[in-house]
Amino acid sequence: MKFFKAMATIGSWTMLSRLAGFLRDMLTAIIMGAGPLTDAFFVALKLPNFFRRITAEGAFSAAFVPVFSGKLAADGRQEAMGFARNAQAMMLTILLPFAALIVVAMPLVVPLIAPGFVTEDNGRYDLAVELARITFPYMVLISLVALLGGVMNAFDRFAPFAAMPLFFNLALIAALLYAAAGGETASPAHAMAWGVLAAGVMQLLWMMFQSLRAGAFVGLARPRMTPEMKKTFALMGPGILGAGIAQINLFIDMILASFLPAGAISYLYYADRLYQFPLSIIGISIGVALLPMLARAIKSENHGEGQRLFSQALSAGALLALPAAAGLAMLAAPIISALFEYGKFTAEDTLMSARALQAYALALPAFIAVKIFSAASFAAEDTKTPVRYAIIGSLVNIVFSILLLIPLGHVGIALATAIGAWVNALLLARKIVQQNPAAIWTKSETRQMLSLLMCTAAMTAVLAAALHLDAAALFPATAFGKITHMFALVFAGMAVYFSAAFFTGNMRYLKELFRKSA
Repeated sequence: MKFFKAMATIGSWTMLSRLAGFLRDMLTAIIMGAGPLTDAFFVALKLPNFFRRITAEGAFSAAFVPVFSGKLAADGRQEAMGFARNAQAMMLTILLPFAALIVVAMPLVVPLIAPGFVTEDNGRYDLAVELARITFPYMVLISLVALLGGVMNAFDRFAPFAAMPLFFNLALIAALLYAAAGGETASPAHAMAWGVLAAGVMQLLWMMFQSLRAGAFVGLARPRMTPEMKKTFALMGPGILGAGIAQINLFIDMILASFLPAGAISYLYYADRLYQFPLSIIGISIGVALLPMLARAIKSENHGEGQRLFSQALSAGALLALPAAAGLAMLAAPIISALFEYGKFTAEDTLMSARALQAYALALPAFIAVKIFSAASFAAEDTKTPVRYAIIGSLVNIVFSILLLIPLGHVGIALATAIGAWVNALLLARKIVQQNPAAIWTKSETRQMLSLLMCTAAMTAVLAAALHLDAAALFPATAFGKITHMFALVFAGMAVYFSAAFFTGNMRYLKELFRKSA
C-alpha cells in the first residue's frame, strides 16, 4: 500500500471520528456546560488517557510495531504472530493488577492530578473519584486494542484501527442522549463515564473481529520473556521515560488548572479538542502510516525508499499544517461559538476557550513535525533520540506553564504547550540535519516551504478582513446563522489558500496526494 493511500485511509476515518467528536462535545457543552460537573468528568477522562499514552499508542506502539514489522519481514507471518501473542500475554499480566490497584487507590490518585478539587466544597473531588473508578479500566481495553491495531497496521490494514475513535465518540454520544432523555443515571457525567467503558468493550470486540477476518487474530498464550520481548521492553524504556515526563507535564497542567476558577479545565478541554482535529487527521495519520512502511524499508536496507517516504511525509505535513494552524488561530471565536455556544455554554465560555485555542494553534505545525521526525527515528529502532528531546520539550513546557499561569491564567498553560512543542520539533530537526543535511533542507523543499508560507499569509489577510465585516447584518443570530458564518469563513480561507497554492505551483503536491490515494 502506498504511503499516501495509507495516510488517506487513516485520515478519512480520523475525520469521521473527529466530526462525531465535535457532535459529542456540542452535546456535552449544551447539557453540562463548563462547570464543576464537567471539570470532574474531564479529570476522570484524562486519567486513563494519561496511562494509555504509555501502554497503548505511546511507548508500547513505538517499540512493538518496529519489532513486529521487522520480525514479519525477516521470519515470516507465523513467527511474528507468535511474538504478538506473547506481547499480549505480558500486557495482560502487567496491566490487570495495575488497573485494580489504581481503582482501589483512586481517592489518593485524584488529589495528585487535581489538588485544587480537595479544598473546595462544590463536590468536584468526590465526583471525580467516583467517575474515575468507572473510566480507569478503559486503559486496559484500549491497550489491547492498540496491540491488535499495531498487528493490523503491519499488514497494511489501516482502516480497522483508524476507525476506533469513531466507536468511542458514538458510545459517548449515546450515553449523553440517554442521560438527556431522562435515563436512570445519577448525572450526565455518570452516563458518559459508563459510556467510556462501553466504548472500550466495543473497540476490543471490533478489533478482534477484524483481526480474525484478516487471519491475524492474536490468541491467548502463556507469557514468556523471549529475546523479542526483551528487545521490546528495552525499546520501551526510553519511551516510558519520555511518556512519563510528558504525563508529568500533563499532570502539572491539570494541577495548575485545578487552582484556577471553575471552568478553566473545561476551557482547555474544548480548545484542545479543536486543535486535535487537524493534528489527528494530518499528524497522526502521517505518523501511523509512516512507521511500519519506513521500518520495512530500513529493515530491507532500501534507503532510497526510506528517503522518498520521509520526503512525502514532510511535503504532506507542510501543505496541510500551515493553513490549519493559521485558520484555527484566526477563526477561534467563530468556530467555538458555532459548535458549543448553546444551552449552558455561554458567550464568556466561548471567549475563554477561544483564547486557549489561539495559543494551541501555534503548536500545531510543531506537533505534526514531531510526529514525522519521531516516526523516522522509531522506524530505525532509535527510541532514545525522540525521547530525549521530548523530555527537554516537556520540561520547557512545565517551566513556562508555571511562569505564565499568573499573568495569563489558562491561556498561559496552552501557550506553554506551544513553546515546548516547538523546542522539541527544532531539536529533532537539527538532529536529522546533522545526520543527513539533505533530509529536510533541499532546495526544492525550501522553495516549497517559502511558497506555502506566502499562501498562508494571503489566506490570513483575507480572513482578517472578513472578520471585520458586520456578521450580524449578513447572518441571523441563530444556531444556523452561526454555523453558516463559520463555514463561510472556513471555505473562504480554503479558497484563497488553494488558489494561491495553484499559482505558486504547490497544487502538484495536492494532486500527487489524491492520485496516490486513489
